[in-house]
Amino acid sequence: MTDPQTAAEAAAQYLALVEESTRHLLNTVAELKPEAVAEPSALPGWTRGHVLAHIARNADSLVNLLDGARTGTDIPQYASTEVRDRQIEEGAPRPVDVQLADLRDSRERFAAAAALLPAEAWTVEVRHRTGYVFPAHDLPWKRLAEVEYHHVDLDAGHTPAHWPEVFAVTEFHKIANKLHGTDLPGVELAAEDTGDIGLIGTGEPVLTVRGPLRSLLAWLSGRSDGADLRATPDTALPQLPPLG
Repeated sequence: MTDPQTAAEAAAQYLALVEESTRHLLNTVAELKPEAVAEPSALPGWTRGHVLAHIARNADSLVNLLDGARTGTDIPQYASTEVRDRQIEEGAPRPVDVQLADLRDSRERFAAAAALLPAEAWTVEVRHRTGYVFPAHDLPWKRLAEVEYHHVDLDAGHTPAHWPEVFAVTEFHKIANKLHGTDLPGVELAAEDTGDIGLIGTGEPVLTVRGPLRSLLAWLSGRSDGADLRATPDTALPQLPPLG
C-alpha cells in the first residue's frame, strides 16, 4: 500500500493538472456557437452535447468515489448503467450556456470533495463502475484523462498536439503496457520527439511504429488512424483491440 503522505502528494499534483486542463476545456466551450451542441463530435453516435454532458456527469461520479474513500463507504460511481446513460442523453441537447455552467459547477464539486480527504483516505480502495478496484489517489488522474481525451473528442479545436507532456508520456506507457501481451504481433513504438519506447503485442517485435509521442498516443487511444505514423517495414499498421 502506498504511504498516505505520498498518496496525498501525488493526488495534489494531479489535481493541479486537472484544474489546468479543465480551465482549457471551459475556454473551448465558452467559444462554441449555439448550434455546435447538436453537431457531431468525434465519437460515433454522440453530439458535442453528449460529450459535454458525459464530462460533467463523470465529475459527479468521481465525487461519489471520493466521498466513499473519505467515509469508508462503498458508494457506487453511478446509481446504475441505465441512469448514467439516461443522464447523458437528457443532458446532451442543453444550450451551450447551460452546458458550460454545468461543467463549472461539477468542477467545483469535484475539487471540493477532493479537498475534504485526509491523507489516509487517498490510500482507500474504491470501485470503478465496471467493477475493478483501485486506490483513491488514482482518481485525480482518471479525471485528468476524462477531460483531456474528451476535450479532443469534442472536435472543437483541441487536438492531441495540445495534450500536456506529462499526460501524454504517462498515458503512452499506460496504454502500451495494457496492450503488451495481447493477441497482436509484437510491435515496438518509438516516440521520435521524446525518446520514449513502448512494446505492444506478443513476442519479438516484427514491426516498429515511429512518430511524435502524441501521435502515437492518439493512435493507441483510438483517436487517430495513425496516418501520420511510419511503420518499418513499410506496411499497414495493425488493428488495435478496443480499450476496455
